[in-house]
Amino acid sequence: MIRPAKSTDLPAFHAVMMAAGMDARSSWNRTTLKDLEESLFALAAGGFVAVDREEVIGCVGFRPDGPETLTLSRLAILPQSRGQGLGAALVRAVEGRAAQHGFGRVLLAVSQFNLDVVPFYERLGYRQSDERYAFASLGSPAPLVLVKAIKEGLS
Repeated sequence: MIRPAKSTDLPAFHAVMMAAGMDARSSWNRTTLKDLEESLFALAAGGFVAVDREEVIGCVGFRPDGPETLTLSRLAILPQSRGQGLGAALVRAVEGRAAQHGFGRVLLAVSQFNLDVVPFYERLGYRQSDERYAFASLGSPAPLVLVKAIKEGLS
């Protein structure tokens, strides 16, 4: 089941992120519960969780980046729960949110330490962009930006 993330989900959301197996050099691994709370519960931001038997097994966040762009972030699935379509379902939930709230596109950034996930996003219709990622972590290599149009004519 996919549902909106609640504040009580923060510890589980964080635990899923940390269990995802991101390269140790990634800023992802330095995300604290406080960082997560500030990003997920900022104005117009939020997230979704995938739940199985009351356990959070997947997560994704989103936040607005201007009037046309909803930025997807922190997509993670527990290793033992992968291969069931949960990642795609969480991405579709963010895309649905974008469409529902009038955003023209969804943007995401892939860490240079996690480029193996690019084909997953490309299968979902995301395309590489040359634009700079507004939320890039200082001291980390510039991430690869991927974009998917939600409204016709935008990218």
